[in-house]
Amino acid sequence: MGRVVLWEFGKLVRLRSVRVGLLVAFLLPFLWALAPTAGLNQIYGLILVSGWQVPALALLAGMNFLFPFLTAMAAAEVIGSEVAQGTLKSLLLRPFPRSGILLAKIVTVLSYPYMLLLASLLGSLLAGVIHGFGPFAGGTGLGAEGFAGVGLVAPVQAIAEIVRAYALAGLVLWPISVLALLFAVVFLSTTAAALAAVASILLMQLLSPFIFLRPFLLTTYLGLYSPATYAQTAGLLGLASTHTVVPQGLVLLLIYTVGFAALAVLVFDRKDV
Repeated sequence: MGRVVLWEFGKLVRLRSVRVGLLVAFLLPFLWALAPTAGLNQIYGLILVSGWQVPALALLAGMNFLFPFLTAMAAAEVIGSEVAQGTLKSLLLRPFPRSGILLAKIVTVLSYPYMLLLASLLGSLLAGVIHGFGPFAGGTGLGAEGFAGVGLVAPVQAIAEIVRAYALAGLVLWPISVLALLFAVVFLSTTAAALAAVASILLMQLLSPFIFLRPFLLTTYLGLYSPATYAQTAGLLGLASTHTVVPQGLVLLLIYTVGFAALAVLVFDRKDV
């Protein structure tokens, strides 16, 4: 199984959508690091004073749509590219169960959100060099008080907040990547699968006015990486404590991930390719 996963991972990094996505994720933070101070202050109420604040800007800009879109595109192409090239049929002729092949692909697409976020983080740190990485007054944007902070922030504290936020952001993208893979198994087309996944995300955003549905929408938890967003999410869900939002959100995201993966395996086992 491990050899199959490594093989699938090798195919993943050769996909054009993956390379483009990683490049975009790496370059995006430079736009925010070099953005006019007046513009950042108007949108986020922020005067950029430290390189430790750039990773938060990258997440704020990417997690609303860009990173979910890039994740869906890559996951859809994992199956769609093999169908288009005619290699999927020959792959299924190998003495390995269909479910095992798809599970290897699922493990691979689950790694891509972290590849994307790692590229974004590296770009953020490189772009933030001009602002320095010493102690600063304010907040990283990923702590309890957002960019306002509660006083002097040490580099160790900034690193801890950034690592925690990026780890959570990867988990938020998991169900989206597996959903796109499920659509790819159903439609056997990169374009159709990517469009279906993106349409699903947009539909969930449109359903947010229906209060009773909010706790079950993936888009409700796109900002789960930021404690400053936890309070807003808790208010939307009517929760008494913001501390319950994270575990509740993570449990729901994992349920969706496992559920979409199980459906994908079930459909793939019975799919006439």
